[in-house]
Amino acid sequence: MDSRIDSWRELLNLKPSGTPAAARGAQRTPEARGAGRADNGASVDSLRLRYTRIRARTLQLAAPLSDEDCGAQSMPDASPVKWHLAHTTWFFETFVLERFERRFAPYNRAFRMLFNSYYDAVGARPLRPERGLLTRPGAAEVRAYRRNVDARILALLKLHDTGAPARDLILLGLHHEQQHQELILTDVKHLLSRNPMRPAYRKPEPDLPAASADVAAAPLLAPLTWVECDGGNVQVGHDGAGFAFDNETPRHVAYLEPYRLASRLVTNAEFLAFVEDGGYRDPRWWLAEGWDWILAQRLAHPLYWHRDADGAWSEFTLGGSVPLDPNLAAVHLSYYEADAYARWADARLPTEAEWEHAAAGFRPQGNLADANRLHPRIACGAGLQQLFGDAWEWTSSSYAPYPGFKPAPGAVGEYNGKFMVNQYVLRGGSCATPADHVRASYRNFFPAHARWQFSGIRLARDAGSSDASPAA
Repeated sequence: MDSRIDSWRELLNLKPSGTPAAARGAQRTPEARGAGRADNGASVDSLRLRYTRIRARTLQLAAPLSDEDCGAQSMPDASPVKWHLAHTTWFFETFVLERFERRFAPYNRAFRMLFNSYYDAVGARPLRPERGLLTRPGAAEVRAYRRNVDARILALLKLHDTGAPARDLILLGLHHEQQHQELILTDVKHLLSRNPMRPAYRKPEPDLPAASADVAAAPLLAPLTWVECDGGNVQVGHDGAGFAFDNETPRHVAYLEPYRLASRLVTNAEFLAFVEDGGYRDPRWWLAEGWDWILAQRLAHPLYWHRDADGAWSEFTLGGSVPLDPNLAAVHLSYYEADAYARWADARLPTEAEWEHAAAGFRPQGNLADANRLHPRIACGAGLQQLFGDAWEWTSSSYAPYPGFKPAPGAVGEYNGKFMVNQYVLRGGSCATPADHVRASYRNFFPAHARWQFSGIRLARDAGSSDASPAA
């Protein structure tokens, strides 16, 4: 394993509170889907600017919400916005200030337990499904907590002797916060969808269906074509340039048979054809566990779709309910739904190695959160499109360690290896993912039933298979 990743293990060896700073040395670890690897070339000045920008962005995401919105929790998988605001701050206080601040004193000792997520080595924590019961502290005090920690982190970064270990942990904390920025949007969307009034998080962007007046001026959807991809021995994993989480390492060789990748994501119209063909009523297309799941949940269509009184389909978005746009990528699909659709379309889901091999030559740019649309865009153009942004793309790969990956001893390993079971890998980022947070080697992962994220489908086929369209 890269020596810089080994350094994360040493950095994150912390002890529970009450231990003198000079003696801290045993077990805490960042969440962030695993410890990270930093770009050690980042200057203190650039890191200070990045810190200020990212922390401000989190508050901007919460700005359209009331205190009541920020305190509610709609399901166990989601968290209240107030908790996200506090937990990301807790990260910097617990893993940076407690280790590097010269006269560390906690803002509030109770917060160490209240806003712990799942770090067993740190100590007790509230149960995840009960985060919405934390009515106190209130939203105003959580914002005061953020201001206090921000001032202390920025003061730390002004010190001439702020070394690489502190800078690396701050950078890791910022990538961790960007993950929570995406969760804020997806959790809020689920929360507002549960309100019978279906309120909007904000007004729709001008090109969303509800605001589109000139249909003739709309861009034309690119036809789905199949892009031939060579097989052979390919390099998979992070190449060592810039930041990465250690689940992206070590870089290694994977063998691929030649394959074909769909040029764009599956659209609402294409997925609707599956729905109207009885796809949710036909066990032929479903994994056994997926079929049991849709029967138990009584599912007949994607998460945010609903029929209007006139029988037309609408979709709940962060801009409220809008007519279902047939040309946009179908999103909020579980792995079960993605796999069933692929079988129905005489195709399959790509492996994560296939996806990364195909995406390796592309810059990570597209309809990401920085575009501020927060909804998929139409795919128009030739060749591979929508590799980054619009929707996370399910792969058929189980989330597992790469060859040669070794979890760190103690608590650091707890937050890498222990998640590598019963989950599938998604690639590419979504319309809610910050642009400077995603890369070709980034491995997102969720259980097969999860569909509250912006998750969609890119089809794959073996080389030499039929050119038939997905609906054929």
